[in-house]
Amino acid sequence: MPVIMRRTMLRSAFGMCAALGMTPLLTSPSLAQGTSASSPAAGEAAAAIVPEFQVDPFWPKPLPNNWIIGAVAGVAVDKRDHIWIVHRPGTIAPRQLMAERNPPETSCCVRAPAVLVFDKQGNLLRHWGGPGPGYEWPEVEHGIYVDANDFVWLAGSGAKDHQLLKFTLDGSFVMQIGRSGQSKGNADTANLNRPADVEVDTEAREVYVADGYGNRRVIVFNSETGAYKRHWGAYGQPPVDGGPEAYGGTAAYTPGQPPSRQFASPVHCVRLTKDRQVYVCDRTNDRYQVFRPDGTFVAEYFIAPQTRLNGSVADLVPSRDPSQDFLFSVDNSNGVARVIRRRDGEVLSTFGRPGRYAGQFHVPHNIAQDSEGSLYITEVDNGQRVQRFIRHTPS
Repeated sequence: MPVIMRRTMLRSAFGMCAALGMTPLLTSPSLAQGTSASSPAAGEAAAAIVPEFQVDPFWPKPLPNNWIIGAVAGVAVDKRDHIWIVHRPGTIAPRQLMAERNPPETSCCVRAPAVLVFDKQGNLLRHWGGPGPGYEWPEVEHGIYVDANDFVWLAGSGAKDHQLLKFTLDGSFVMQIGRSGQSKGNADTANLNRPADVEVDTEAREVYVADGYGNRRVIVFNSETGAYKRHWGAYGQPPVDGGPEAYGGTAAYTPGQPPSRQFASPVHCVRLTKDRQVYVCDRTNDRYQVFRPDGTFVAEYFIAPQTRLNGSVADLVPSRDPSQDFLFSVDNSNGVARVIRRRDGEVLSTFGRPGRYAGQFHVPHNIAQDSEGSLYITEVDNGQRVQRFIRHTPS
C-alpha cells in the first residue's frame, strides 16, 4: 500500500522554519499506515491536492495576569472562528505556581481559568470555568464543543465524572445530563461514565457523546431537554460491561485476525460529517469506525495498527471543503498528526514528531479546524499547550 510522502514547509521557508524550531512533515510507513477492514484501500494518490501545514510558533499570544495552563484536554472552533480550549488546572506542577502562595514566593505564575477563548490572531477574548451553583464541575476536564446555537458543552474523564455540562458563551449554566458518581454501566441511559467528547447536530436537536473512559459506547440525547434517544457500541452492537477491552496496550493487532468486537476504553471522539455519517475514535484499538446517525455500522479503518500504549486514534476532524475529502487526526502514542483520505481511510501524510519544539508533539490529544483550514492541536500529560498549524496549498 503506497504512502504519499510530503513536507509541510514551503522550500523557500525551510531555513527560517528550522531556525524557529518548526518541524517538517515526517512520514514513515510504520506511522502512516491506514487500512480498512471493510474494503481494500486504494493504491492510487487522491485527485484532490493533499493539504500541507506549517506551525505558527507565535500563536497564541502570552496570557495576562501571570496565568499558566495545564494539560489542554479539549479544543473547539465556533462559528465566529474563535478557538476554545479547556485545560486541567490541577495538572500544573506546584513549582510553577509559586505566585499563588501567600505571600508570593516568585513573580509567576497562577492557574488560568479552565476555559479560555482566543481569536485567530491569538488574543485572549474570554475566560471562565470551575465549580458553581447548580452543576457538578468535572474532576478531570476533558473535551469541549461549541454548537451552532452558541452553547458550550464540557465533558470530564475523572473517576466520578458521569455527567455532561452545557453553558452559554459567557459560562452561564444551562443544563446537566447525568450525575457525578451515579453510572450503572453501559445500559444506563440516565448517566454517562467518564465521557471524552461531544458533538451537536443542531438541526436534529441531538448531542452525540463519546462515552467514554468508563463506558464503551456512543450515546445520543436531546440537546435541548437532555432526554435519552439511543446508544450503541462497536459495529452498532449493544456495548457490554467487563471482558477484554482491546488488543491495543496488551497485544498488537495481527492483520487477518478478528479485531475486538467492543470499543476499548476510551471511546475518545465522535464527529459528524455533512453527508450524515458519524465517526468514532476507538483510540486504544488503533481504529475509527463509521456509522449512520441511527447507529448502523458502515465501515472501520485501522491506523498504525501495531501501536500499543494509548493507541493511535486520539481525535479526528473532517476537512472544511464541500465534500470533506480529508480527515485530520492526532495520535497520542506516536506523537504525530495525519492527513487521511476520507473515502477509503488511506493515510496520505503525517506531520510533526515527538518533541517539545514548535511543530512537535508531546501526547497530542485533540484537534479542531477554523474556516481558513488552520488546525489547532492540544497536548496533555506535560505537553500542556495548544499549537496552531496554518494550511498551505502546495504549488
